[in-house]
Amino acid sequence: MHRALTVEGSPGMPDNSMRASTSGHAPPRRRIVLAGAAGRDFHNFNLLFRHDPAIEVVAFTAAQIPGIDARHYPADLAGPLYPAGIPIRPESEIESLCRAQAVATVQFAYSDVSHSQVMHLAARVLAAGASFEFASPQATMLQSARPVIAISAVRTGCGKSQTSRWLLAHLIERGLRVAVLRHPMPYGDLSAQAVQRFATPGDLDAAHCTIEEREEYEPYLEQGAAVFAGVDYGRILVLAEQEADILLWDGGNNDTPFLKPDFHIVLADALRPGHETRYHPGETNLWLADVAVVMKADAAPPAATLSVCDAIKQLRPDLPVLLAASPVRLEPERSLAGHDVIVVDDGPTLTHGGMPHGAGFAAAEAAGARIVDPRPYATPPVAALYDQYPHLGPVLPAMGYSAAQVADLAETIRNSGVACVVAGTPIDLRRALDLKVDVVRARYRYADASRPGLWSLVEAFLRRRGL
Repeated sequence: MHRALTVEGSPGMPDNSMRASTSGHAPPRRRIVLAGAAGRDFHNFNLLFRHDPAIEVVAFTAAQIPGIDARHYPADLAGPLYPAGIPIRPESEIESLCRAQAVATVQFAYSDVSHSQVMHLAARVLAAGASFEFASPQATMLQSARPVIAISAVRTGCGKSQTSRWLLAHLIERGLRVAVLRHPMPYGDLSAQAVQRFATPGDLDAAHCTIEEREEYEPYLEQGAAVFAGVDYGRILVLAEQEADILLWDGGNNDTPFLKPDFHIVLADALRPGHETRYHPGETNLWLADVAVVMKADAAPPAATLSVCDAIKQLRPDLPVLLAASPVRLEPERSLAGHDVIVVDDGPTLTHGGMPHGAGFAAAEAAGARIVDPRPYATPPVAALYDQYPHLGPVLPAMGYSAAQVADLAETIRNSGVACVVAGTPIDLRRALDLKVDVVRARYRYADASRPGLWSLVEAFLRRRGL
């Protein structure tokens, strides 16, 4: 049995799934829905329910990511209990699913949502006659035969990727073979994305990776590391262990790790004080952390940084809390004084991460550029993004979950007539978009801002493990 926190509802039908049958027939399977966003939900299903004859997952629901509903979790991944696969429906249909399918339980299985948003969904589920639950993180963590360092966060956009790249460089310098396992982003053909290994830019092209996938994978390839991702992390883990001395888990959003960490680094954001305990499951990560790092201490007011540190200490008085800076620089370094530019910043950080702008905006502003607001030049789908996320500043979110979104992004840039793009996304936009303009990359770096630094704690862990 998996462990879960459950809020009981009042099912419209008696739940007989756990009672012995008096007729000699097998009891009916307990019907559940997994509320997700094409990642954590699939992982929970694979580990907890795929082979459980007492449970029937009647549907996944989809949120956050456009265009991932109206699909099926395929039969070859779902297993023999699901010969027709499992439908994926919009989260807006959750009440009708619960009623029409006599659903007993909805399990919440995605990340970077406020505690209040989670409970509003719970209220809808309870009113529809089902229970509402969370699987415990420990029940969904795979045990590796290799040591695992995990990097998680309390919110999207804290700086996991830059911290992971910095840590990877130190591990490689130490002579260790490192495999990077990345949180899933399976937005295409799920069967083809069951187990993925990327070592070259050509691998990304062959897998038809989206812009968001490229944002996460490309920087590791530039460092010479292989990245493993996909849908079935049991199989992914076996493959990664074959070529590594140590595994580096780079989490997505503020989700809990899919691997059981031997050393768990959790990041908070000095620019977003209060968020460390307001979002699910970011607060859970703080409870699970071996060390917390407050990022962007160089950019935030000292009072905000202190507020975040104090909040963490109130939650976990004995937890080590470090400070880190996130310096941003242009590549190639140059003055943009007097130049009109469009800024393209990291999509998830701006959208469900809630930030008005990111590294590109900071670097363009520091370089003296005139930042052109993309809104007047936006195609209708891009304009709809600004309506959906009114907090956005004068930047263009690097939304590229589909070929149509990539084309809209490029068309919006062309419509502006600017001769230069400042790209705060981690990918090389010139590879992803057909642009005839100058592209200057803006990249965040990790830098310790307190002593001891993070590497000293990691090094102590490595010594304990004989590495």
